[in-house]
Amino acid sequence: MSRVITKRIVISVSNDLIADQRVAKVSASLHNNGYNVLLIGCIKKERKPLKRPYRTYRFNLFFKKKFIFYLEYNLRLLFVLLFKRKDILLCNDTDALPANFIASKLCRVPLVFDAHELFPEVPELVKRPQVKRVWEKIEDIIFPHLKYSYTVCESIAEHYKQKYGIKMGVVRNIPNKTDSNTPINNNQRKALETLPSLEEKKLLLYQGAVNVGRGVEWIINAMPYLDNCILCICGEGDLFHEMQALAKEKQLEKRVIFTGRLPFEELNQYTALADLGFILLENMGLSYYYSLPNRVFDYMKYGVPVLASNFPEIARIVEPNHTGKLISHYEPEYLAEVITQMLKEWEDKSTYKNRLKELADKYCWENEEKVMLEIVRKVK
Repeated sequence: MSRVITKRIVISVSNDLIADQRVAKVSASLHNNGYNVLLIGCIKKERKPLKRPYRTYRFNLFFKKKFIFYLEYNLRLLFVLLFKRKDILLCNDTDALPANFIASKLCRVPLVFDAHELFPEVPELVKRPQVKRVWEKIEDIIFPHLKYSYTVCESIAEHYKQKYGIKMGVVRNIPNKTDSNTPINNNQRKALETLPSLEEKKLLLYQGAVNVGRGVEWIINAMPYLDNCILCICGEGDLFHEMQALAKEKQLEKRVIFTGRLPFEELNQYTALADLGFILLENMGLSYYYSLPNRVFDYMKYGVPVLASNFPEIARIVEPNHTGKLISHYEPEYLAEVITQMLKEWEDKSTYKNRLKELADKYCWENEEKVMLEIVRKVK
């Protein structure tokens, strides 16, 4: 039986689509439910191939950083949106909202908004108050007019309700029950083969952006006190080279492995090997404090206990489900002591992996997508 295409939906986001699991899940869910999906992103570095069941489009930008990047991106995106056939626009995050809002008004097409975070509260903007005020003004102008919207957690939904009187749905960033595993490529396999035997070592995993406030330096600083551990850092970011230098300074080159950024289809290969995962965030603004990273659920899915910051949305999942430990300070020796204790407590892999995988059946995208689809189906 052929699938009936109902509406054309154009989804846009300000990244290159390679590692954005949330946007990929939303796009796939809409595609699988009969929508004609076009996903738009941009190219920040080299063009890496994409293989998706729906259409994708990425454009090059001249400027790669700071406010000029967002200005160019929104101007280019607006031009693209004006001339693409569409019945619905779906915008991801505030940084893509100006172009989407203007296109929505000019083309008289309804707009759906997905807030991945409290954008004006990200650390990069908290430190730049003038730029932060610009983004806050953009939200002040546009948010009261948002009719269809959702976000990643209750705290952000409540924040925007109090500020703008809008009621946002909550669609958490949770992995699918089942994924098609992409084999590790030769470069990544070579990186893993440089590790000492994992039969004798514990594998600690950090996955995510290597940016300010993400706690990567805390973990590296604790590694000299963890002789039986290997740390694998899967991600890139503004502090990537600085963290490599820190590992070298501490003579940890053989025990701290940097894979660089991985396509999300490959990242789960590493997650499945880990003995312990990290979500250690510095309280550098409400965006981090209210965050509910997809890593909370990625670790759960693959039976990996998590050591996490004691922030409200993370605690809402980790504490009642006993999926790891919450801490509030990160001195190297203390952190090493907590990690050692956790590795002992969670040594029986078969027991905790089975329990966490049972929880993963409850916390899965197949449940979350129902809320997203209900919001999109209401669009008129």
